[in-house]
Amino acid sequence: MKPLALFGGTFDPVHLGHLSVAWEASELLNAEVRLMPANVPPHRHAPTATPAQRVAMLKAALQGQERLTLDTRELRREGPSYTIHTLRELRQEQGDRPLVLLLGADAFANLPSWHHWRELFEHAHIGVLNRPGIDAAWSVELAVEILPRRVTDPDLLQTLPAGKVIELAVTPLEISATRVRELLAEGRDPRYLLPCGLFDDPAVLAPYRGKPLP
Repeated sequence: MKPLALFGGTFDPVHLGHLSVAWEASELLNAEVRLMPANVPPHRHAPTATPAQRVAMLKAALQGQERLTLDTRELRREGPSYTIHTLRELRQEQGDRPLVLLLGADAFANLPSWHHWRELFEHAHIGVLNRPGIDAAWSVELAVEILPRRVTDPDLLQTLPAGKVIELAVTPLEISATRVRELLAEGRDPRYLLPCGLFDDPAVLAPYRGKPLP
């Protein structure tokens, strides 16, 4: 069965680095990928843009293709956007369909700090997005949990609903949302760091124009 992969973040704003790794993961896993903006991220500052503004940016960025889609369920839920709540909900909706949680290597290394982190494997596989030159160290606690779950064949994930970990080599695009916000606050135009659709309507990037950074 074709997996459903989930790629979360604040997307504040969404940039080509986000879209590039999501697209590659979709190809490597032969999966539908949903971009899932967080409402209140537990591990970082609150976003500069409002939920409605971030949804508008994502819709503009995703035009003209069908491989990547948008899921706004975390924006509709009050309180911190804990991934385990999202996975429980999706598992009920999707039945035995394979779910894959996509995480960057740094976020994956910090998994033991997540809310009910071990339960994540009951509901989804984890796809670790590895970039050349990034070597995030695992704690002993994480390694003990992960090593028996590691697989290298993406096709195996299509036969199981959850529980495995696969590392996915993706092309690095060193684009930082913080840097994009800096450029916009300075009145500059990060034309080739953001999807073209974000420049079609000047109001889409208005939350960052001339504002001090958090």
